Amino acid sequence: MLIRIVKMNFQEEEIHNFEALFEKKKQYIRNFEGCQFLELYQDRENKSIFFTYSYWESDEALQKYRHSELFKEVWAATKVKFAAKPEAWSVNKIVSLT
Repeated sequence: MLIRIVKMNFQEEEIHNFEALFEKKKQYIRNFEGCQFLELYQDRENKSIFFTYSYWESDEALQKYRHSELFKEVWAATKVKFAAKPEAWSVNKIVSLT
């Protein structure tokens, strides 16, 4: 399993538009083949900063999504709302406690 973390910093006036876009597309992303989990977080101090956490079966599954029409559509609509360059990490889970 691969975990993808993406940090996004939005223009203040675009926050609501991004939230509406995510609400509209979240089920399509989550139900994309290979996606096992999807969450969206907002920073408590800086309301312009959001993080997505998604779990993927493999790097191959993530790459398939990143080359899909769904990703191209969502990313094109998202990136025009940024106030800063996004950051992304692909990580392996080492420990999980519940």
